[in-house]
Amino acid sequence: MNTDQTLLAAREEINRIDREMADLFCQRLRAVQDVAAYKKSRGLPVLDANREKEVIARASALIEDDVMREYYICQLRSTMALSRRYQHRLLSGEKVAYSGVPGAFAAKATGAIFPDAEAVPCRDFAAAYAAVEAGECECAVLPLENSIGGDVAQVLDLAYAGSLYVTGVYELEIEQNLLGVPGATTADVREVVSHPQALAQCEPYLQKNGWTLHEAVNTAAAARAVAEAGDRSVAAIGTREAAEMYGLDVIAANIGADQANTTRFAVFSRVPRQPQPGDGRFLLFFTVRHQAGALGRAIDAIGKTGFNLRALKSRPTKRSNWSYYFFAEGEGNLSDENGRNMLSELAFACENVRVLGTYGTEIKLKYDLCDNC
Repeated sequence: MNTDQTLLAAREEINRIDREMADLFCQRLRAVQDVAAYKKSRGLPVLDANREKEVIARASALIEDDVMREYYICQLRSTMALSRRYQHRLLSGEKVAYSGVPGAFAAKATGAIFPDAEAVPCRDFAAAYAAVEAGECECAVLPLENSIGGDVAQVLDLAYAGSLYVTGVYELEIEQNLLGVPGATTADVREVVSHPQALAQCEPYLQKNGWTLHEAVNTAAAARAVAEAGDRSVAAIGTREAAEMYGLDVIAANIGADQANTTRFAVFSRVPRQPQPGDGRFLLFFTVRHQAGALGRAIDAIGKTGFNLRALKSRPTKRSNWSYYFFAEGEGNLSDENGRNMLSELAFACENVRVLGTYGTEIKLKYDLCDNC
């Protein structure tokens, strides 16, 4: 075979492979449609970093030639990026509820987790939760806990009494600022309004100034109220985005008691995320019988099977006087035999047990966490 024939044969072989790759690529995207539908039903974001690491690791073992492996991994990364773009397109218009108005911290978290979704503001936590239960939204982003203010008790109570599941937990660093009408200074301020959690997070600063405090449904609503009132003596605590949105000035920046102030947000969905081999966190509720040692037996059921309790909190059930439910956060995987054994042991020791959710790890959010590449 001469040189020209060799080139023609090689190109024909490439054409044949390209046709097969085109067909396989379409098959892959059809599978991606199912992945996107699964994520939409469970309130999961497009980017799954753990899954992509698994794909790359598996691909590395498929090719022996070092140079070819390097190029194949590059091609695979490009394919996964295209897959994410396709999922973003499929998920455009997804509705995600949050408590507050644009400019609130929950709105920032929602935009970071679901950059393609339609963020739906709700008047309070209960309304956001109910919007998902009623099928008006695919999921809700609600705060679980702040590193300074502690648990968001209303959200825990909604989760305990409701039917939704947690499919992921995300951390958002919080910067609290004092917001006032244009031209106002701290010397003008006499009253401060914000969400109770924000007030608690800034307590030392507020006490030092001796201002009168008022509660609002959320930080962005407080900023809007201050803007509408136009009173230099009234300030709000909120985000820089809220200040810009409602035409306010930041008259004192980063006034929180802790510079590492962080809020943990959970995604609530009607459909549970099934436990996966890479999971390392779980959330569950349980109640115990009114018997001596009942709580100890429940805790022992978790510990003796090798699971670490990160937190255990109690709240009134509101179903009868002096009855309590327990909210547990643990480390470990519930998808294997050991996890099933733990749940069986816990069910035997408790009156009721419900797994609220399982997930991989807590993801730290940035407001620009939008994977549209």
